[in-house]
Amino acid sequence: MAIKHLRTAFASQYQPGQAARLNSGEALQEPGGDYEALHKQMKRLFNSKPGKKYGRFSEDLGECPFSSWLKDYREDKQSFGAMTDRLFGQWQELLTGCQEEFDGHLMIVHEALADAEVVYLLIVETDSAMRFDGNQVLDATDVLSLSRLNLAVRIELDDWLGESGSENYLTLVHGRGTGEPGELFIRLCGFTNNVDVEKETMTFLDAVEAFAKTSEPEKAGEVRSRAYEFCKEQHALGEPVEIEALSGYLDESEPQRFKEFASQNAELPETGVLHPDHRKVKKLVRIAGSGGGMSVSFSSDLVNQAVYYDRDKDALTITRLPKALREQLQRYLEAREE
Repeated sequence: MAIKHLRTAFASQYQPGQAARLNSGEALQEPGGDYEALHKQMKRLFNSKPGKKYGRFSEDLGECPFSSWLKDYREDKQSFGAMTDRLFGQWQELLTGCQEEFDGHLMIVHEALADAEVVYLLIVETDSAMRFDGNQVLDATDVLSLSRLNLAVRIELDDWLGESGSENYLTLVHGRGTGEPGELFIRLCGFTNNVDVEKETMTFLDAVEAFAKTSEPEKAGEVRSRAYEFCKEQHALGEPVEIEALSGYLDESEPQRFKEFASQNAELPETGVLHPDHRKVKKLVRIAGSGGGMSVSFSSDLVNQAVYYDRDKDALTITRLPKALREQLQRYLEAREE
């Protein structure tokens, strides 16, 4: 089984100023079955979430002791149950001081993969649902949400405690609108931001664009497309972009060519790993803009093929219109003429 240990606790704070309530479940070892299915869905949501942050544990153990408890557990100095007792206790304490209402399931999962071990800490939300009970009376109930994930952190145990010395072994999902409970969750995890995603996105885009310009014109578009495909695949896996792996993907015959080019022409981190925002990387393959009642988007490969831009007149000429757009224009003009 992939899951080595799992435990959940339901916490609620409905009356700010009073003690939060917490009800914890048993610590489960290799629970299998439905737990594996639930965790698989939560991972799918985690990996697909845009705008993730990357960092490390805070060094302030007094304020954020979770990392020390987790390390003791990994070194067999305390059991999974004892470690999670402490974690749940701190979560209840943090919520007691919260001035906003909150309820949700805190789930911690220790997962063993083929090549690594990771720990997930997630807030599993609930949705309201209706059902008929055994007497055919309509009843409202709460069910776990399988479509929302706004607070979660993934800890790469091998990167954290191993010999690689990675600086960014935490990946955080912190959704908008989570308010004070979201900030308290970050404190619980002990997360501190160590990556400027905006800067690394620009580094990635500039390096790929400069490399594409060194290729023949007909090959430049292929370079951009493959770079975007690689980035998109890494995002789907919830993984950053390793420059060496990207280099081999861009040119299988000369797998080191992009890596050498980027190291000479871009400010790459020593780790050789970038965390670009896949939404902005899409600029490599699409040109888009909106304003003044107009919205335009097209593949960059169509420039000077089906889309022509006149800089002097600041005019855009589009040929080979999509069938649906052509039909809409024809219907609109016919209606105007009538």
